Amino acid sequence: MEEQALVIALVGVLGIGAQWIAWRTGWPAIVLMLVAGFAAGPITGIMDPHHAFGELLEPMISIGVAIILFEGGLSLDFRELRKTGSAVWRLVIFGVPIAWFAGSLACYYIAGLVWPVSILFAGILVVTGPTVILPLLRQSSVAQRPAAILKWEAIVNDPFGAMCAVIAYEYFRASANGAGLAEVLPQMAFATIAAAVLGYAAAWMIAWSFPRGFVPEFLKAPVLLVTVIGLFVISNSIQQETGLVAVTLMGIALANMNVDSLRDIHPFKQNIAVMLVSGIFILLSASLNFDTLRALEWQFTLFLIAILFVVRPLTVLLSLAFSSIPWKERIFVAWIAPRGIVAVAISGLFALRLSDLGYGDGTILISLSFAVCVVTIVAHGFTIAPVSRWLGLTGSTTPGILLVGATPWSIALARELKQMEVPVTIADTSWWRLSGARQQGLPTYHGEILAEATEHSLDLSQFQTLVAATENEAYNALVCNEFAPEIGRDAVYQLGEAGHHDDPRSLPPSIRGRALFQSGVDMNEMHRRQQAGWEFRKTRLSEQFDFEAARAALPDEADFLMVVKASGALRFFTHAARPSPVAGDYVVSYSPPEEPDMQRVQARKEKKARGQSKAEAKPA
Repeated sequence: MEEQALVIALVGVLGIGAQWIAWRTGWPAIVLMLVAGFAAGPITGIMDPHHAFGELLEPMISIGVAIILFEGGLSLDFRELRKTGSAVWRLVIFGVPIAWFAGSLACYYIAGLVWPVSILFAGILVVTGPTVILPLLRQSSVAQRPAAILKWEAIVNDPFGAMCAVIAYEYFRASANGAGLAEVLPQMAFATIAAAVLGYAAAWMIAWSFPRGFVPEFLKAPVLLVTVIGLFVISNSIQQETGLVAVTLMGIALANMNVDSLRDIHPFKQNIAVMLVSGIFILLSASLNFDTLRALEWQFTLFLIAILFVVRPLTVLLSLAFSSIPWKERIFVAWIAPRGIVAVAISGLFALRLSDLGYGDGTILISLSFAVCVVTIVAHGFTIAPVSRWLGLTGSTTPGILLVGATPWSIALARELKQMEVPVTIADTSWWRLSGARQQGLPTYHGEILAEATEHSLDLSQFQTLVAATENEAYNALVCNEFAPEIGRDAVYQLGEAGHHDDPRSLPPSIRGRALFQSGVDMNEMHRRQQAGWEFRKTRLSEQFDFEAARAALPDEADFLMVVKASGALRFFTHAARPSPVAGDYVVSYSPPEEPDMQRVQARKEKKARGQSKAEAKPA
């Protein structure tokens, strides 16, 4: 009991710790998790998952993979699929057979595996792991279409890879008893169709029961989680590995049934997915031993090179031939293909079964699948960002700011940010209010920012900050509260000071954004100041001209709004927080109009005189 508790605690600390380091450094989280698992398992021997959990390890990992695939399916909206054109269907219909065939040749002629093992392992390798792709896309700013292609391909192809392996195994098992492929395929087709029907039925049941109040709000997330696990187990009882088909289809079906209740569950399912991805990668990498690693031979290096530079590019380029996808995007998709948990877990499962059938090469699948997983994760994890930039398939490397509400104040702020080369977009429901921004060449988004369709027409990953600046304070609070889980509670702002807890007329801080400006002024005051000619000013700090000097150079009524760091990061002055600008940063202030020339000259003389008197007062 103590060993299991220790392993569970270590898995949590190492997995989430790796994710946190990745967030702070920008390194691929998957790579860090693999390193952490290797260090805790085969290198130091601190934990041994096989010894701690025994036969429970395999079903634990299988259920975790099923939940991850379901969560990924929930993110696949058919409206997003339209942006990819025919790319995803081509990669499924043509790509899977091409990858299976080319991978089988590489396994047999390069890796030296026997034909049955080569065919089965190549079927597993047709997948590109969603457990790896999704974190990589989350950390990089890849353009919408290639990112959507990679995401859809990873999630949709994952069950197909498992089914390819099952078909190959069932054929070799049946052939040992004198049966042929004609007897295996109908059985597999029936099992797959049955799993798909079960998945759709489970999605329909959830979509029907949740809005009608048959499940209370506090039980919706647990009911959904239990349904996914139950569906996976029932489908696998019909035919092994068809559970992946069922849970993936259930997720995709639910994502396209417009169930409003699921929006409240999104943060929960994302948290579960992050924890499962972290835990499973730590467990699998810690389960390796040096005997397994020593089984890798020199020709496997050539095999890995072939997988990276021959099989994957050949699959994508042939599948997307004569399509409307630009060549740059084809090359990018052809390069990015990391394998993940499903490939390793299924390889471990079939390694034992192939050995039971008398195929000696089956035992090498565990080490070979881990080698493919590690090499592809490292190669693609560290190159996805530079390759996307090299091909011109990424947005600005500096995340920008989303301004909700096209008011004179927000348009003036957007104009100042654009001059500083900070990416900015103004969103509003009124085409007329946006006309002022369009006339000044500012990027705009016309539509209701709270509408669900916005997720598919506006890429929120390009924004590091949101400022709600409409004339309605309650609406601003609603916008901030809606986007806080995605952008970050400390990165959503609005005008107006948060009320005190004992003031029943004001909005509590827990449901609104951070209040801009140290003075916490509201939109009415902003209108008055804008009409009085107030304007934004930017000042670059240096060693000689620091923040205090910049403060002294401004009128007493001026308010500091934000700091633009040299890295492009934005830090805002609020009623409760004040950044610490340093040399090289820009500070942006909101100031009253400049004084007439004579008054300005006199004010400068007075400031200079005060500075001289302070200098004379200092002891020598």
